[in-house]
Amino acid sequence: MSRPEKAGPARNRPALRLVETKDLPREEWLEVRKKGIGGSDAAAAVGLNPYMSSLELWLIKTGRDANLARPDPDDTTEPVYWGTLLEPIVAASYTKQTGNKVRRINAVLQHPTVPFMLANVDREVVGNRDMQLLECKTAGEFGARLWRDGVPEYVQLQVQHQLAVTGKQAADVAVLICGQKLEVHRIVRDDGLIARLIELEVAFWQYVETDTPPPADGSESADRALRCLYPGAGGTVDFTGERNLSATFADLVAVRTEIETHQQVEAKLKQAIQQAMGEADHAMFETGSVSFKRSKNGSGTDIKRLLADHPHLEPQYALTKPGSRRFLVSSASI
Repeated sequence: MSRPEKAGPARNRPALRLVETKDLPREEWLEVRKKGIGGSDAAAAVGLNPYMSSLELWLIKTGRDANLARPDPDDTTEPVYWGTLLEPIVAASYTKQTGNKVRRINAVLQHPTVPFMLANVDREVVGNRDMQLLECKTAGEFGARLWRDGVPEYVQLQVQHQLAVTGKQAADVAVLICGQKLEVHRIVRDDGLIARLIELEVAFWQYVETDTPPPADGSESADRALRCLYPGAGGTVDFTGERNLSATFADLVAVRTEIETHQQVEAKLKQAIQQAMGEADHAMFETGSVSFKRSKNGSGTDIKRLLADHPHLEPQYALTKPGSRRFLVSSASI
């Protein structure tokens, strides 16, 4: 396995062109991506992506993601669709706003000394010695919150990964906020950060090469990954002799008890405010406000009553839902 390179200008060699992508089908492109860590994988690989855990990324890299729900690039309700559609528009608007000309690279790039480090760069900037790459982003109403204080950490790691692979010194990130405002942020190569990033990526790639799942991190992504990785086949496992796992279980029971206590306190405090509000819809405080409004009347179909009156319809509209594992805790002290 390749070890992390030493940071420094002498190491900033240009990337290798691993695969040409101009006419490459999407399925083959996805297979190429499984052979290494790309820029968009970097934050997940080191546990700093808000949308994907290292465990879910490991499932993808090891080909175990068949049962994971992945966004459909042709679904107009998915952000990935709009991101792909708007990428050339963001690039063209960046050129109009900055005067910097850009062009496509049309290749999966590979780090010259760390083979598993790959990059799919959106654009390269032509004729600018101070800045050589462009990363195009779109942010909707929710995603825009992550950009309030500048480039989110997971995007910064993506760009630093790309600078590491390409040997370039700086990149611009152009983000279209809510389809109306184009912001441009400059990211300069940080060799110290890159050296640490490579070390952490090497550690993740060892999980891939040894076919060993990384530890779960408590995120929803890790929860999805665990349900996909272990769908359940029955049986019982005895951990009574495992001190570490027994301690983990004891901590879990203690945390759940603490959460339940806090929930009871929360309910009491909430009800005290509701009772004081009476018929009012809103209440103002020195540090904030609350809303206690009646929801609008809705309409729907009473399915139970319908089937009770017309039981012959039930076989025609019966649904078969896939099973899902439930995690239930039973404490010996309860």
